[in-house]
Amino acid sequence: MGGEGEDYIVEATGLSKQFMGFLAVQNVDLRVRRNSIHALIGPNGAGKTTTFNLLTKFLAPTTGTIRFNGEDITALEPAQVARKGMVRSFQISAVFPRMTVADNVRIALQRKLGTAYHFWRSARSLRVLDQRVEELLAAVGLSDDRDRHASELPYGRKRALELATTLALEPEMLLLDEPTSGLGHEDVDRMAELIGSVARQRTVLMVEHNLSVVARLADTITVLARGQVLCEGDYATVSEDPRVIDAYIGGVDA
Repeated sequence: MGGEGEDYIVEATGLSKQFMGFLAVQNVDLRVRRNSIHALIGPNGAGKTTTFNLLTKFLAPTTGTIRFNGEDITALEPAQVARKGMVRSFQISAVFPRMTVADNVRIALQRKLGTAYHFWRSARSLRVLDQRVEELLAAVGLSDDRDRHASELPYGRKRALELATTLALEPEMLLLDEPTSGLGHEDVDRMAELIGSVARQRTVLMVEHNLSVVARLADTITVLARGQVLCEGDYATVSEDPRVIDAYIGGVDA
């Protein structure tokens, strides 16, 4: 699974999760190269979500270890892992519908600074954040929406705002749980462009059901089936693997 000397930001070894006697994930080894886009895919019931929850510490593994930047994080809580730089988008990002788009991003920046939300502080005292707010809004294509209330945004743009609030935490590694789910074709293309853009400066691991997005973005793809790693490689490699084709017959997850 990669040559010696490669720089892996995440290394999971022997990862398993048992629920009431049912092994949802069994002995999964997963290594994610730094500054790459790594996709986790598989048919329905393959164990993708469980594996993702284990890596982000929303679930505790029954067996196995998880290392981030060489540090064992197996026993840590999700918030502790996030503070170390592994941040899960669309789960911890807070979007306040009655606040403006810009203020949502500003609040996320305050959290990164380790301060309270400071709703009562004067606008003048928070101007130090303004430049970064504008940079983040530009990065996700929301500059023209900065003064709109979040509740007024179409669904696709709300997802972009969630991404901006997550990026405000300056994650070293960004974990995306089905980032294009529920989006129309135009918004899917826009989100794929955003993911490709933000990945230039950080590692991305994503669970994604849209295989065209996976083919477009992923450097490495790990295919799960029945809670185990079926195969791994680039899109050409995994899409031509007979085991992958067989696993998807009758239950395509795209």
